[in-house]
Amino acid sequence: MEIDFQDETKRVTSAHLTLINDLLNYTAEKELVASHAELSIIFVDNKEIQKLNNQYRNIDRPTDVLSFALEEDVDGEIEISGIDLPLILGDVIISVDKAEEQAEEYNHSFTRELGFLALHGFLHLLGYDHMEKEDEKKMFGRQEEILNGFGLSREE
Repeated sequence: MEIDFQDETKRVTSAHLTLINDLLNYTAEKELVASHAELSIIFVDNKEIQKLNNQYRNIDRPTDVLSFALEEDVDGEIEISGIDLPLILGDVIISVDKAEEQAEEYNHSFTRELGFLALHGFLHLLGYDHMEKEDEKKMFGRQEEILNGFGLSREE
């Protein structure tokens, strides 16, 4: 799977990017995502994610992660078959400011929080949701299963 990283904050290290790349590829394997799938992970500050959160969700405050899926079925869309096009999953936007705040609040590392947020956003791109209690239980259970299987525990 191809992941395009963009760090608008200049605060995410190459070690963080490697870890997230490995974690999401591990997840893609577990979730049976096509090997030619692509997504973008964009790291921003609270000011930028607040703008996006307000624009797309009408919530005028910063959030930790936003996901914008591109592979949703749309009525009236013409299906193209027989062509091996990349599967473009979408974009995951992560607030580095929020990741730092939450790492401190939850008493684990910034690295673990970045991994958690990237995984959370990626699972949204794959169709997981937490609007209903049952869906939340399924998604959060899957997150913990993947994080533990990958070896990114709360102590990391």
